Amino acid sequence: MSNQHETRGVMYVATGKKYIRSAIKSAHSVRKYSPELQIHLFANWQECGFDFSRSPKPFTSIESIDSPNYRSKVDYSVRTPFDRTLYLDTDTRVLDDVNPLFDLLDRFDMALAHANNRLSSLLNWQVSIPVSFPQFNCGIIVYRRSDRVWRVLQEWIEAFHQAGFYADQITFREIIWLSDLRVATLPPEYNLRNLKYFLVWGGREAQPKILHLALFQQGFFLILKRAVKAFLRCIGLLPQEYTPRRVDSKNPKK
Repeated sequence: MSNQHETRGVMYVATGKKYIRSAIKSAHSVRKYSPELQIHLFANWQECGFDFSRSPKPFTSIESIDSPNYRSKVDYSVRTPFDRTLYLDTDTRVLDDVNPLFDLLDRFDMALAHANNRLSSLLNWQVSIPVSFPQFNCGIIVYRRSDRVWRVLQEWIEAFHQAGFYADQITFREIIWLSDLRVATLPPEYNLRNLKYFLVWGGREAQPKILHLALFQQGFFLILKRAVKAFLRCIGLLPQEYTPRRVDSKNPKK
């Protein structure tokens, strides 16, 4: 059972003006449904023109990011100020109380949903892993503070930078596969990744709890472009092969 003295909170990591704005909107949605929760932001807010010196709202605490990069969230996973953390990407919006997620940590070390875009699960980095053990989506992670969780997160940080993949889920999958962590798989309503699911969501099904949509950051036309490409793949006019994107060493912030 949980210790009544353990702290619970939501954490965001945002680099760049667009992502900080999105984190603010996401935090407002957390505040609406879980008003008592602490919310922490890591961001390069000073250089992006934000002023939280008078008040951190809608966050309860804010820290600056040192040497921000395109995946600072990986590096800062072990910097959470909470004993039980719900990490949220900034392109999320909460639709219900998120406190039940923390209760999973009475029994598990970590909880995530499977990644929808997991064609790259066919790709192994250093260890051969069955395709039936797919990638997890690392945009919503619930985890507890412990030595073995921190050990695994540190291994992920090192593997991510060593591998050089732009996506963080390839190395995360391998680290989790090799670990002894007790990982719970979140149901899709806690990480709803695509608007298409609203077209088939039945009234007797569990209702969405957290939306995780690129639409919140990238806009409608990017989503339309992705939908068209997905359709062309389905009818065979685009190849199904997946080539993982690698970091541009000349511009690692991209």
